[in-house]
This record gives sequence, C-alpha cells and structure tokens, in this order.
Amino acid sequence: MKNKTFGSTLIVAGTTIGGGMLAMPLTSAGIGFGFTMTLLIALWLLLCFSALLFVELYQTVDSDAGIGTLAEKYYGTFGRVVSTAVLIIFLYAILSAYVSGGSSLLAVFLPTISDAETTTRIAGVLFTVLFGAFVIVGTTSVDAVNRVLFTSKILAFLLVLVLLLPNVSVENLLEMPIDNALLISASPIFFTAFGFHGSIPSLNRYLDGNVKALRISILVGTAIPLVAYILWQLATHGVLSQTEFLQILEKDPTLNGLAEAAAQITGSSIIGAVVRIFSALALITSFLGVALGLLEALDDLLKRVNIQAGRATLGAMTFIPPMLFAFFYPQGFIAALGYAGQMFAFYAIVLPIAMVWKLRSQYPTLAYRVKGGKASLLTALVIGVFIVIVPFLIEQGLLPKVVG
Repeated sequence: MKNKTFGSTLIVAGTTIGGGMLAMPLTSAGIGFGFTMTLLIALWLLLCFSALLFVELYQTVDSDAGIGTLAEKYYGTFGRVVSTAVLIIFLYAILSAYVSGGSSLLAVFLPTISDAETTTRIAGVLFTVLFGAFVIVGTTSVDAVNRVLFTSKILAFLLVLVLLLPNVSVENLLEMPIDNALLISASPIFFTAFGFHGSIPSLNRYLDGNVKALRISILVGTAIPLVAYILWQLATHGVLSQTEFLQILEKDPTLNGLAEAAAQITGSSIIGAVVRIFSALALITSFLGVALGLLEALDDLLKRVNIQAGRATLGAMTFIPPMLFAFFYPQGFIAALGYAGQMFAFYAIVLPIAMVWKLRSQYPTLAYRVKGGKASLLTALVIGVFIVIVPFLIEQGLLPKVVG
C-alpha cells in the first residue's frame, strides 16, 4: 500500500502541475508577489478541503464508483446529468485554453503566413493535430510520450529556476497591486492550477478505498505543486519588473509574451528560450491528460445511450470544438482558463458540499469526517459560488479584467 500511496501522490502532483501554472505570471503581473502568495495558499486550503470531502463521500460507495454515481446516489438522475455536463464543459474549456496557449508558442517557429494572426491560427490547428493524434491512438501512446515529456518538463523547470532565481530583486517582490480587485479577478484562473479532483475516482479505485492512503495522497500531492508554484512566482515576480512586464504583456498577452518578457527584462535570450521550452512542455503534458480524460468521458456518455463510437469519431468530438475556439480566439488562453475555473468551482466545491450535506444526515456515524462542521461547508460554498460568478462580474465591468 505504501508504494500505491506514493504513486498516487505523484499522480496528484503530476496532474496538478501543468497549464494553469503558466497562466499565473500572466494574470498576477499587476497583483504583486505578496498578494499572489495569499491567493495561492487560500485556494490550496480550499481545494484540499473540497478534495477531502470526496474522501468522506467515498466511504459509502464501491471503490470503483465515479463522480456521476456519487451525484446520482444523493440527487438521482438529475445529479448525474448535471455533474456529467459540468465535467465535460470544464474539460472542453480547459482544453480550449491549452490549444490557444499552444498555438501562440508554436507560431513563433512557423514562417509568417499572410499575417501574425493567421499564422497563430494555423499553429493552433497543427498543435491539435500533432498532439491529438497520440490521444486518438490510445492511452498507451499517451503514456509513452508523456513519460518523456514529463521528465523533460521537470528538468526544464529546474533549469528555469537556476537561471531566474539569481536575478531576483527584492524591490520587485515588494511591489503592491495596481488594483486590489485584480486579486478577485484572477481567482478563477488560479483555481484551475489546483485542479486534480477529476482524478479522485481513479485514485480511490487504485487505493482500494483506503481512506488514510487517499488523504495522504491528496495532502502531500497538492503540497508539492504549492511549493513549485511559490518558487515559480518568486522567480517570475522577482525578476520581472511589474511596469515593464505589464507593458510587454499588453502587446502580447500570451505564453509567448511571457517568454518575451523574461528575455527582454533579463537581457538573456537563453532565459527566454528556456521559459518558452518549459511552457511548451507543461502545456503539452496538460493537453494530453485533459484530452484523454475528455475523450473517455465522451465515450462513457455515448455508451450510456447505447451509441458505439470509434476512436476517430471520439477524436473529432474531442478536438474540433477547442480547435475552433483557438482558431477564432487565438489569444483566448486566459479567457478560456477563466471559464474553466468557473466550471471547476462548481464541480470541485459546490457539488461535493451539496453531496456531503446529505451524506452527513444519512450517515451520522461515519469513521472519517472532514473537520469544520456546517460552518466550514457554508464558508467554502459561498467562496465557490462567488468564484463561479466572477467572470460575469468582469464582463459587466464590476471587476477589472486580467491580462489576456
């Protein structure tokens, strides 16, 4: 069981560290390092709490039950339909963000075709076809390429830290937010950076329903990304002057803009190249994992209504919508992540709280219960609902728009 617990911990960490991490410097450029740390730690605590609620819920069902089964247990067919719909919308939104991000990175290496925007659109199509092919072929091919990419990603991240941390300026770290409300506007995007909750059913099945092992995997597995995120923010906020960083991002609010900012401000093309390589690797590994999860979710949904679809059909259903989004919104990385965070807030906060509320009235003597009682459930619920409506508040001009 120790080996399984260790493996599950790495799965949580590996699932969490990905594309959401790349959006952090882009969305927090105007917030400042201190406020960014506050947001990171607060969201980490919130999402650990909600993940442990799933552990509490799994005490009453078979270890191989999915989230839809849990929702159906407490809210019938309506619960299954809503939970499945929200999950699929979330996966489409975050996959759209990854295709948009990938197109901006790949476009740099392509010759200009008509103009920069057309080049970026074509890059999005190439990115989707190239890496989507591994997903369509099957899980084995994804596993093989992901092992190489994940190892390379870790090495690239360490190299980024080695190159950036010596250039950190305390003055940059002490800069204050240009608008305190940006902290709220950035919350849905930061929220996705701790998004591993869709993997909990698989982890519970792998651990044979062992409550203690699952708790350890969640707590340690999310602490690893938290440390990585703090180091990443320390490196980017410490090196990149807030004013200069924002000026560069206004011209190019994409992942390529992040790499350009690192190169211009440090005066090192090598640092810019390494940041670009790390960004690409982190984005691709996230893309592969999310795309595989979406394809399997669509396959499961079709089978429930007695429709058998081949891998090619499932691949088209998986990749055409996000590819079209990236084609028409080539700079939509941050916007798509914001809406993904909106859906994820419902899936990871509102849904488990609603189920646990009923669980505790039906099973008042369960061996494991997350601490905090009704007060903690209500507090988390209010925060979760607020995160869901943040994009609407931004659209209405009630909150400032983050970069991108």
